[in-house]
Order: sequence, then C-alpha cells, then structure tokens
Amino acid sequence: MSKARILYVSQHLVPFLPETPMSYISRHLPQGTHDKGREIRVFMPRFGKINERRHQLHEVIRLSGMNLNIDDVDHPLIIKVASIPTARMQVYFIDNDDLFKRKAVLYDAQDKLFADNDVRAIFFVRGVLETVRKLGWAPDVIHCHGWMANLLPLYLKNNYADDPYFANSKVVCSIYDEGFEGSLDARLSEKVSLDGIDAEKVQTIKNATFNNMNAIAIENADALITASEDLDEETTSKMAAAGVPVLPFPGEKGYLAEINQFYDEVLEGKFEAVEE
Repeated sequence: MSKARILYVSQHLVPFLPETPMSYISRHLPQGTHDKGREIRVFMPRFGKINERRHQLHEVIRLSGMNLNIDDVDHPLIIKVASIPTARMQVYFIDNDDLFKRKAVLYDAQDKLFADNDVRAIFFVRGVLETVRKLGWAPDVIHCHGWMANLLPLYLKNNYADDPYFANSKVVCSIYDEGFEGSLDARLSEKVSLDGIDAEKVQTIKNATFNNMNAIAIENADALITASEDLDEETTSKMAAAGVPVLPFPGEKGYLAEINQFYDEVLEGKFEAVEE
C-alpha cells in the first residue's frame, strides 16, 4: 500500500492558524505520510484570519470559477494554494469572498458563532470534492479532521458514490473534542437535503450541535480514529456502535506509524467482518 493516495481534509492547519491538537496533527501527519512514499493532497478553508501575503497564497485559476449552489444561492468557488517550505508540502485552500473573507474563523467579535457556519461547512466539503475531481486525482483514503469536514462522508456516500474518482475511496474520520457550544443554523439539514440527499439521512443534524456534527461523520465513515483522549461518553458510545473499525487514541507519539498502518488495514479490508 506504499503508493496509496491519501486526501487530507482539515478544518485547521498550522502554520496558517494557531496550534491546537487538530491543527498540529493536520500539519505533521500528511508530511509523515508523504515521507513514507505515498501521494497526498491537503485541503483546508481559507479563513480570512490567514495572512495571504505572509504565507504566499495564490489563486489556482484553472481550478477556480465553479459556482456551488447552496440553499438556492450561488457561491463562486475560489481555489488557492500555498507551500510549507520546510515540509515540501502544498496546501489547497477553499475560498469564497462572502463566506471566508471576514478576519475571523468561526466566531464574531461578540464571541458568537457566525450564522452561516453551516453554509461554510457545506461549501467547504463540496468544494473539496469538486476540486479533487478537477484535479483528476482519485484518492484511496479521505481523512477528515474537524466538525467542519464531517459532512464530507455524507456527501460522498450519497452524491459521489458512482463517481469514478471516488468509487473506491475509503473515508476515515478523526473525531476530536475541539467543538462549539450551541447549535448551527436550524435549517442545516434542510439545506443538505436540497442537494439531493434524502431527508431521512440527515435526521441526526436536524439539531446541529457539535456532538451531532460528529455523529453524522460517525454514521457515514468507513473507519474512525479517536483523536482526543477525553471524548465525551455519548460520542465514544456512538463510535463503538458504528460497526466500523475504530483506532483508539494513538497519543502524541507514534501516531504516524499507527495511523498509516490503520490506512493499510482499512484498504486491505481486514475489518470487513466488523458487525454493527
């Protein structure tokens, strides 16, 4: 499996945003995977807090220009790219002036969640999938990090299941405790349904709390990773009952070897006998 293609889809990534356990892993795991001889692509949102000049972001014209319709509104998709010189690694950024230009990440000046964070999450995951298709690059594993990426397995299994670029992709979701209080917009499930996904499949996010955003990933992923040591009991119970392989918390050391071995085991189908 040394030549496997791994697509990383992360909400946060250092050095573009401050370091957290998620942003640290999202930066160093792809580099380590690349160093093992695998092909990688890395995507994150282009939050306005990211300093484009300092990090030398530039638009990829051939990948930009598509409109993504969400809740009957067209949102132009802009793709930017930057390199991490010390890692020999490129990062692709999903951007849109209305959704990501503001100089903040998830919260406004009053420390309240932006009202359109749900649309931003939909735009992010759909933007990643459409851009990967434009790249003509078929990933073997799609590894999602963060609640903002957690809608990707749902879209992949429903809207891209027959797409030749994703027909054989396995989705691995790392489940973190880096979340938010309260709920996203009450119409999130409706907006997802407007994209052609059956209403029954989005019942979990009719109340779009952080735990339920994790739950929708758990329900649709092919494999799961316990990415935080102290996940709440509700989430760990759902992971245990999901009927898919679950990698226990790999810790701060040794995660590279453990996760890459986990990729191989998932791709080789060693867990096909796992029962719900």
